[in-house]
Amino acid sequence: MTLPGDAVPRYDVSARLGTDYYAVFADVAGDDLAVWRRAQSFVDEVGGRMHAAWDAAEYPLDLVRRLGELDLLVDGVQHPAVTSFSPLAAGLVTMEISRGDGSLGTVVAVQGGLALRTLALYGSAAQQARWLVPVARAEVLAAFALTEPDHGSDSVSLETVARRGGDEWVLRGAKKWIGNGASGGITLVWARVDDASAPDHGQVRCFLVEQSAPGYTGTVIAGKGSLRGIHQAHIALDDVRLPADAVLPGSHTFKDASTVLYATRSGVAWSALGHATACYEAALQYAQQRTQFGRPLAKFQMVQERLAQMLEELTGMQLYCRHLADLETAGGLRPTQASLAKYHNTRAARRIASTARDLLGGNGILLEHGVMQHLADIEAIHTYEGTESIQALLIGRDITGMSAFV
Repeated sequence: MTLPGDAVPRYDVSARLGTDYYAVFADVAGDDLAVWRRAQSFVDEVGGRMHAAWDAAEYPLDLVRRLGELDLLVDGVQHPAVTSFSPLAAGLVTMEISRGDGSLGTVVAVQGGLALRTLALYGSAAQQARWLVPVARAEVLAAFALTEPDHGSDSVSLETVARRGGDEWVLRGAKKWIGNGASGGITLVWARVDDASAPDHGQVRCFLVEQSAPGYTGTVIAGKGSLRGIHQAHIALDDVRLPADAVLPGSHTFKDASTVLYATRSGVAWSALGHATACYEAALQYAQQRTQFGRPLAKFQMVQERLAQMLEELTGMQLYCRHLADLETAGGLRPTQASLAKYHNTRAARRIASTARDLLGGNGILLEHGVMQHLADIEAIHTYEGTESIQALLIGRDITGMSAFV
C-alpha cells in the first residue's frame, strides 16, 4: 500500500551515462577500449558488494584478487614480465574503477602504481622473477611504505633507519597510512641507511620485507571516514632482520621514491575524474527523476545552472587527463605537469561532489546514492601522493625557479 507522500520508493542514479561533452575519449579504440570495457564490466560485477564493504569498513580481498585475474592492476608499468598498458588505458582503468569505488581505485594505485612500479624500476632480477607476476595478479598483496606517523608531507625527513648487521640489514622505525601494510604480503620499505663506514650512509634506499618477518607488525587503522573499503596500516619495524639481498639495488636516494610518486600523481588525477563523473551523473539523474513543486528538479533554472557548472569542471578534468596521457605517450611528460593535473582535478572533484551532494538534498547523505561516499573518498585522494600545498610548491618552484620549501 502506498501512503500519501511516499509514492516514490527510490531513485536510480547509478547508471553509467558516458558523459563526454567534448568527445575527449570518443577516439579510444583497439586495446585501450578493450581494457576500458573490462574495467567497466568489473565495476558492474562488484558494485553492490563494495558499497556494503565500504559501509562496514571491510576489505574484500577476493575482489582485489579478481582485479588481478582481469589484469587490471598493472597501471601502465613497463616490464617484459607484465602486460603493457598505454598511459591512456592505464588512466581509463583508474578512472572507471574509481567511478565505481574509491577504495578499489586506491588498490590499483597501491598494488600497481606504487608497489609493482617500484619492483619494476629498482628490483634485482631475482626479486623481479619472484615477485613481479604474483603482485601484478594480486596473488601476493604488496605495500609501499614511505609515509611515517611524524613525517607526511615532509617525507624526505623520514626517520626509519637501516643498519648493517653482519650479512644482514636491520630495519627500525614506523610507517603510517600504508595500504596493504597489514594484508599478509610484502612491503617495500623506504629507510635511511645508518652506517658511517658505507658510501650510502644517510641515503634513502628501499627494502623488500615479507610481512611475516619477526619484528614486523602491521595494525589496521580503524575509524576512517574515507576509503573505508581498503585497509591501511600503521607499521612498526622493531629490529626487523633482512638478508643482504633484501635491498632493491636500483634504489639509492630519495629521488628514486619521488620518481614513483611522480608517476602515480597522474593516476590520482584520473581517479579524481572517476569520482567526479559518478557525482555529476548521479546529480543529473536525480534532477531528472526528483519532482518538487509539481515539476522535475531539472526544469528549475538554478538546478540547470548547477549542472552546467559541474559539467564545465568535469570537462576540464577530462581534458587535463587526456592531454596528460598524450604527453606521457610521447615521452614528454614532466613531473610538475602531473602535479598540476592532480592539483586541478582533486580540487575540481571536491567542488563537483559538494554541489552534487547539495543538489540531492537530504537524499545526498544516503550511501545508497553514492555521492556521499565519493565525497568522503575524494578527501583522501586530495591528500595522498602529495597534498594540495605540496603540489602548489612544486609547481611554484618550477615556474619561478625559486624554492619556497622550508
